[in-house]
Amino acid sequence: MIGGRRTWRGLILALLVGPFVFAAQSAPAQDGLWQRDKLTGDWGGTRSALEARGIVVGIAYIGETFTVPHGGLRSGSAYVGRAEGVINTDLEKLVGWKGASTHVRAFQFHNAGRLTNDLVGAHADPSNIDALATTRLYTAWFQQNFYNDAVSVRAGMLAADDEFFTSTTAGGLINNTFGWATPFSANIRSGGPASPFTAPGVRLALKPTNEIAFLAAVMGGDPAGRNCTEDDPQLCNRHGTKFRPAGGALWMGELQYVVNQGEQAAGLAAAYKIGVWYATDRYADQRFGVDPATGAILSLATDPAPEPLFHERNWGLYGVIDQMLWRAGERSASVFVRAGMAPSDRNTVAWYVDGGIGFKGPFAGRPNDLLTLGFAHSRLSGRLADLDRDTLALNGPPYPIRSAETVFEASYSVQLAPWWTVQPDVQYIVRPGGNVPHPDTDEPVRNAFIVGVRSSVNF
Repeated sequence: MIGGRRTWRGLILALLVGPFVFAAQSAPAQDGLWQRDKLTGDWGGTRSALEARGIVVGIAYIGETFTVPHGGLRSGSAYVGRAEGVINTDLEKLVGWKGASTHVRAFQFHNAGRLTNDLVGAHADPSNIDALATTRLYTAWFQQNFYNDAVSVRAGMLAADDEFFTSTTAGGLINNTFGWATPFSANIRSGGPASPFTAPGVRLALKPTNEIAFLAAVMGGDPAGRNCTEDDPQLCNRHGTKFRPAGGALWMGELQYVVNQGEQAAGLAAAYKIGVWYATDRYADQRFGVDPATGAILSLATDPAPEPLFHERNWGLYGVIDQMLWRAGERSASVFVRAGMAPSDRNTVAWYVDGGIGFKGPFAGRPNDLLTLGFAHSRLSGRLADLDRDTLALNGPPYPIRSAETVFEASYSVQLAPWWTVQPDVQYIVRPGGNVPHPDTDEPVRNAFIVGVRSSVNF
């Protein structure tokens, strides 16, 4: 136990001071180390020369350690890291192809033997970089813009969470639900096309005015690929190289109204969005199955369990409000609210709401720091609660009845340099998994208290 504590203390120390030590040893003071945008600078002019030709290369690393001192599935600590490489090209600068661009991004995920959510067991993963340890192709697409960028078409391996259901203010939080929220990750096949997955697809963007935009996309409905039987769908598409669409089609559409988005805008920034998703694949009922011998409809709690009862297609609705309340120079305060719903008979999460407040430059003299507070509430399917009641009636107590999962998070991102941020984070998750039995006992999984720190370095 003592050795384990020393290991985690060493990891935290390396996470916090490692970039400083590297930087101090690799560049002279007069090089403007703490003012540059990237840790490794301009590469002797190579970076600027590439950008002038239309080629932008990015390298970044996120490392974090989280500890669960109380509740969840078990107490303990986890270290998770993600290295990222990205190449963007402006084909007009590179080869004279007006309005065309390309993008390729790859991730390398690693951990110290377990993920943060292995300790918690929540639908809302405490970390948005929790993933199977592997090297993975992420997004890879070609985009063509028309009519002075009023219309654009993007095709390739797409991530829905890059453009749909996004909130700038919510982006200051680490829990995954404040990005690709649980109405998507818990309901859409294999979690949907969002980190660490992407899916082949096409996206159309229309922008008739500076304030109004419409996004529409169709992507593969199951990013894990065909006939995945693994408990973790990432095992079925470990490297992100399954390019054939599977699981039917996932359609997404979003109407946006945005104002004052630029840093130099005089007014308060605001974004209002409404959207819909529609999946063409079959989705299993959350409570009932079919007796293969008689065709009778039975509860899935019946022993032996009946075959699944499938519903044709799936869908959901959502909305986003992201509103700035106050601005003074580089400092500002904003609030966000997001909500979504989906049919209870075929989905894990029936309705969802999150919200919070973010402060940019919460303290004078720290204009680039971010303080963000958020909550998220996922109401689980009533069919799942009924299934638990069936299980309780057939097997007897104790057996918890699923209801809802609620997340509270406070996060403070400290910008130590333009290329380096350190982010202490605290989370409290009420009823992880929505009031489910602990795998080692019949008692519900206890509320989880989670503390950690993240370091992000842009090389």
